[in-house]
Amino acid sequence: MVIATQLAARDDTRLPARLARSRRAAATGTDMRTEDFDAWLAGRRRAHRFIVERVPLGKIKGWSSESDSGNIVHRSGRFFSVEGLHVAIDGREWQQPIIVQPEVGILGILAKEFDGVLHFLMQAKMEPGNPGLLQLSPTVQATHSNYTGVHRGADVRYLEYFTRPARGRVLADVLQSEHGSWFLCKSNRNMIIETFDDVPPHDDFCWLTLGQIGKLLHRDNIVNMDARSVLACAPTAPAEPGAVRSDTDVLSWFTNERARHDVRALRVPLAKVSDWVRTDDDIQHVGNRYFRVGGVSVEAGNREVTSWMQPLFEPVGLGLCAFLVRRFGGVPHLLAHARAEGGLLDTVELGPTVQCTPENYTHLPERERPLFFDLVRRAGADRIRYAAVHSDEGGRFFNAVSRYLLVEADETEVGAEPPPGFAWVTPGQLNSLARHGHYLNMQARTLLAVVGLLNGLL
Repeated sequence: MVIATQLAARDDTRLPARLARSRRAAATGTDMRTEDFDAWLAGRRRAHRFIVERVPLGKIKGWSSESDSGNIVHRSGRFFSVEGLHVAIDGREWQQPIIVQPEVGILGILAKEFDGVLHFLMQAKMEPGNPGLLQLSPTVQATHSNYTGVHRGADVRYLEYFTRPARGRVLADVLQSEHGSWFLCKSNRNMIIETFDDVPPHDDFCWLTLGQIGKLLHRDNIVNMDARSVLACAPTAPAEPGAVRSDTDVLSWFTNERARHDVRALRVPLAKVSDWVRTDDDIQHVGNRYFRVGGVSVEAGNREVTSWMQPLFEPVGLGLCAFLVRRFGGVPHLLAHARAEGGLLDTVELGPTVQCTPENYTHLPERERPLFFDLVRRAGADRIRYAAVHSDEGGRFFNAVSRYLLVEADETEVGAEPPPGFAWVTPGQLNSLARHGHYLNMQARTLLAVVGLLNGLL
């Protein structure tokens, strides 16, 4: 036992170097060249029948509205429900629909070394709300209801590596939040497990290096949200000497941010939610802002269940998520924002500098818009270090896409001491926090995955 523990510890010290080697392997992997990925993905689209159609919310089979509350529930009593939420944050109050899914799902990526380079088993997974339907997802992406068979469908492939992680070596294992604005206290177990077994990939799966996945992150709507979240939890960004705040200072600042915000969220009947209008077709905000709740009918030949209906949340426009970037003493820093959201487990998580849907703010005067909103929107191409459009989780959201940016700022725009609620932190500090639960929100994890997987970006 002592010898095994010592070997595991020695392997842990080598892990960042092994991940860096995988990150440098960007042109080819054991399964395919990166340039051949498009043809492979197109082949998976042709191999299966996919149909997604909008249907009126009142006619989604298997779902109904409770007579007393108006909450939308599944006949099994499982999966998720759409309920109402009354939110109060620092004196601002509103009501909205919210997804309630009090179960922990598994987002797991299987890793294996080929010819001295770590590869990751990725899946071409169909989700009804995804632009393009098929996107690159983790090896396993399943809710508790899915993998325990509530849907009475086929078994989830490779699940045994994540329900029994002792079969391999754990590289990452942490509970992370989903969207704090649309989910109520929802968490998923983000896992990377290295296997030493011979694991032939099913036709819908392929082994890719971190470098290959990094190349695909330059592309719009290819790498799905859950894959980005899991990859952000891997120790890909080393600690950098010369951070403007020590690690202890960052933790103290973050703890103060959690303590100073007054966040209260109370579940209320969906039928009683103010400023939202419900028809047979959908639920919409009276100002046609934020999002709508509609229904879809789905056929998918490669899913555990091949046909179903469900509600989905659909945002009103393209989102915007951006980190401002500055160098201090030659060390790159990202401007993190401590965001309070009604659906989070602990009031605040770190998000990008700007995280919003511009259509909800462009009608307002500049003083009422989020800080740094206009700085990001007006940034010229010469200051943009990264730009791509990525979608949110297509199993609950329909065409929920955001433009993700890394934007260079200078000292005249953001000083070394930013406004309250913001702090300059290094990618290594964020990566260290991401290996613990509920420090970084989903949007920040997407951009952290980008920084961790792309060489020379900053």
